[in-house]
Amino acid sequence: MNTQSLLQVTVDLLVQKGKGILAIDESSPTIAKRFDAISVESTEEHRRSYRSLILATPNLGEFISGVILFEETLGQCTDDGTPLPELLVRQGIVPGIKVDKGKLPLANAPGDEITRGLDGLEQRLEIYKSQGARFAKWRDVYLISAVTPSQLAIEANAEVLARYAAICQSHGIVPIVEPEVLIDGDHSIDRCAEVTESVLHEVFRALYRHRVVLEHMLLKPSMVIAGKEYEDKSSPDEVATQTIRVFRRTVPAAVPSINFLSGGQTPEEATANLNALNRLSQQPWELSFSYGRALQEPALQAWKGDAANAEHMQEALYKRARLNGAARNGKYTLVMESEE
Repeated sequence: MNTQSLLQVTVDLLVQKGKGILAIDESSPTIAKRFDAISVESTEEHRRSYRSLILATPNLGEFISGVILFEETLGQCTDDGTPLPELLVRQGIVPGIKVDKGKLPLANAPGDEITRGLDGLEQRLEIYKSQGARFAKWRDVYLISAVTPSQLAIEANAEVLARYAAICQSHGIVPIVEPEVLIDGDHSIDRCAEVTESVLHEVFRALYRHRVVLEHMLLKPSMVIAGKEYEDKSSPDEVATQTIRVFRRTVPAAVPSINFLSGGQTPEEATANLNALNRLSQQPWELSFSYGRALQEPALQAWKGDAANAEHMQEALYKRARLNGAARNGKYTLVMESEE
């Protein structure tokens, strides 16, 4: 199978009706914070145990088409020795991998950041492919303030995202492009819309410049939403209306799917906002999810580091996956939260 055919097959597997992507690609410092909240030490064995149980959730493939793994997880096995990527394939789920190496301050742009990890990416992709990964994810972040993001940050981060995507496609790996406009701050939803439009416009200019095939990538953006500290909370209808307006201005119809990140929203908020997006008129792309904490948080609270809680943990994850599967079709209701 040639590279273009392989990419198309992977995209078709990822972009299925009623399904989305689960992100369990937290870096070591991030997963440590999540474990601290439930008084569990973040050891390699605890991380392996937790993620093994997550991926073994019965029937998870009904609502999850792909899982983004951390590099450590990609090489780990279940208690019976099954490689975790193989466990996913048995569930009918495509294994993916986070390939960026985290962010650092952007020179000559105070308050802005840029993501690193392009050095050696080609070699790492070949290793990840041999371990079963078929798609990748790279995240760049944009902080909204009175002076950020600067035009320098918008252009520099777009260039990095495009270079990453082009490298992935040349190696037969479907890239997920993640430009995250952070929810941190006291900005209005209108200010978020303004920044998001500028960011996405520059991202797609860079993708075009690097000859990235839009049909063979997925976009993982933040929704257009007011900052966490803004006085008025954004309603689902407001989030949906503002988000679609910006995305219709900036995202080409050739992109097969927009898989939103939850980005600081509660599990219930992320589901309600996705549902509102899918209740609007038909769009040129699939509108799906690629949630991390918004899918995992109830499961993490149910687990608490105790293997005896595995069944309750998996039930909690399955429920959130099912509710987001419903939201994927605009059929989620608040009543479903209280149903077993």
